[in-house]
Amino acid sequence: MEYRITHGPAFAQLEMDMVQGEQVTCESGAMVCMSATLSLESSIGGGSGGGGGLLGRALGGLARSALGGESFFVTRITADDGPGYVALAPATPGDIRDAEVTPDVPLILQAGSFLASAPGVEIDPSWGGLRGFLGGEGLFMLRATGSGTVFLSSFGAITRRDLAPGERFIVDSGHMVAYREGMAMETRMVAGAGGFFQRMVTSATSGEGLVMEFTGPGPVWMQTRNPEAFSGWIKTLLPDLRNPSSGH
Repeated sequence: MEYRITHGPAFAQLEMDMVQGEQVTCESGAMVCMSATLSLESSIGGGSGGGGGLLGRALGGLARSALGGESFFVTRITADDGPGYVALAPATPGDIRDAEVTPDVPLILQAGSFLASAPGVEIDPSWGGLRGFLGGEGLFMLRATGSGTVFLSSFGAITRRDLAPGERFIVDSGHMVAYREGMAMETRMVAGAGGFFQRMVTSATSGEGLVMEFTGPGPVWMQTRNPEAFSGWIKTLLPDLRNPSSGH
């Protein structure tokens, strides 16, 4: 299929021209508009392939929703009655980037960064471990496997950094979007020198908290805005609705 990303990086939209028989899998609610020749089907999200039986898909959908931060359902759009056009967009303002997945190069995605994928790509929850949990990404992330294109969405613009072998690179945990599976990654406080108390104070006063340190080779995708920091800023603008006289 032919595709293009328009209106980025603030309000990016993924536009696809599909030939008859082609199919795309996307996050529930991502469809903006489409040709009448295309059909849309929502199903329990047990991976992009849609197999495994009802129970298997239900467990996969539950894992995606509860563990991976995605919707319980996924949407499949198929060019059943001829070629057609479809436009997809994430729920929040931000960017869209394409990334290639191959059998020997799976990708790890942060929760919420999956927008769509071409046939042949499976999206399933992956155990992120305590490192991901401490970094603010959660115990589970998303793992893209198979062969094909996956489309990443973000809050803010997406930038990509390709690390050379042995190159170390630090990313604030709230700005991480995706990285290649197999890269060395360590979650730690932003301050690398001094005692524990000094490093804790530096991390707290710098506003960075915990960071993820990657070691190349491999690509890392980052978003230019931090959703948690943005929501914290929004809260400062909201009026205090508590009644001082009631003490609540």
